[in-house]
Amino acid sequence: MKKIAFLFSLAIAVTGFSQERVLTLTEAVNAALKNSYDIQLVKNNLEASNINNSYGVAGGLPVVNGTVSDQEQLTTIKQEYSDASRNATRSNVGANNLTVGVTGSILIFNGYRVVATKKRLEELVLQNQEYIKAQIQNTIAGVMTKYYDIVRQQSLLKTILLSIDVAKKRLDILNIRQEVGLANNADTYQAQLDLTALEQSLKSQQLVIAQAKTDLLNLSFMNPDSKIAVSDTIIVDRTINIDSIRSNLTKNPLLVAADRQVRINELIEKETAALRWPSLRGTTGFNFQSSKSAAGFTLLNQSYGPFIGLSLAIPIYNGGIFKKQQQVAEINTRNAVLQKETIALTNETGMVRTYQSYTNTLSQLETEQKNYDLATKLLDLVLQKFQLGNATIVDVKIAQQTFENEGYRLVNLNYAAKVAEIELKRLASQLIF
Repeated sequence: MKKIAFLFSLAIAVTGFSQERVLTLTEAVNAALKNSYDIQLVKNNLEASNINNSYGVAGGLPVVNGTVSDQEQLTTIKQEYSDASRNATRSNVGANNLTVGVTGSILIFNGYRVVATKKRLEELVLQNQEYIKAQIQNTIAGVMTKYYDIVRQQSLLKTILLSIDVAKKRLDILNIRQEVGLANNADTYQAQLDLTALEQSLKSQQLVIAQAKTDLLNLSFMNPDSKIAVSDTIIVDRTINIDSIRSNLTKNPLLVAADRQVRINELIEKETAALRWPSLRGTTGFNFQSSKSAAGFTLLNQSYGPFIGLSLAIPIYNGGIFKKQQQVAEINTRNAVLQKETIALTNETGMVRTYQSYTNTLSQLETEQKNYDLATKLLDLVLQKFQLGNATIVDVKIAQQTFENEGYRLVNLNYAAKVAEIELKRLASQLIF
């Protein structure tokens, strides 16, 4: 088998892997985290919520407005007095009305609606932070799963290459035997068909690997035409404990975000309830008014000065709209609680199912590794016996198929265990790379 391994290493070198750029898992994940559109979208939402998180947006800061109005007009004046000599009638008389004012107002009380709104804006910021954490964990999990899928597919390729080498050896032995009249055409034809089938499998597997690499490049937002090589092996963390995972499920970002949503809806309830309270607002400012006329009783009238006042608005009746809005807000809060409980149950169920798969796969791996080692030794032994004429072509084929099946099963079990590990750590928000 050492000779077979050497031939496989040589085959890898010939395929040109050494000319490809090796992409490590850390590089792939870092590129995905840096360029992910989904993460950028969530970050934009966080930026927007940070901008909105202010007392001004909540309505708690003063509002100052300036107004200017300047009106020119032409009027017709007809004035009559007790002294008829003073009567006047004039057309197209010019007049000007100028008004300038600065008004400031501040909300003094509105049923604590401003307080509730400001807290809701703060909760939105915290919720978007959790969404970023969730998207980061999802991105890492996606890249890691695809990366290790490539490792798996390359391991399957190794098994195919080793099986091809065995098929070639079998065909060479049969050709030598046929030359001296010790083998029939049927065995040679069957060996050639088996070799051709394996070579077709090799091409199919190379396509699978190429497309898997393209998918990884897409997840990492790299050029899909890039030539990369993945050289890592699958190493499964065998120390995961279900109690540790369960204790960290409460830290799952989506669950925390759902809890924030419950709090947000409760604050919306308070905001809606505050609409039914009186609203007190203080106002102050400075006004200037000037009226000019070319004729008439008053040729000039000016007034200016500061003012201050209070305005109280008391909602008396509006068809019960505010009450209905509060009832709808309460229903939305109940829905948010249900959504939170659904996420918690889904995470718990997913954790249990995944842990069951994780532990079962690990228990199979120990046995499967022994089976693979035995299948390798069996193939090597049967091939030697076949070369000496002590085994038939059927014996070699059966041993070869056993080796392939055990190789595929071992690789797939390793991958399944790794995927389960990734999912468990994602649920517990513990993915690192």
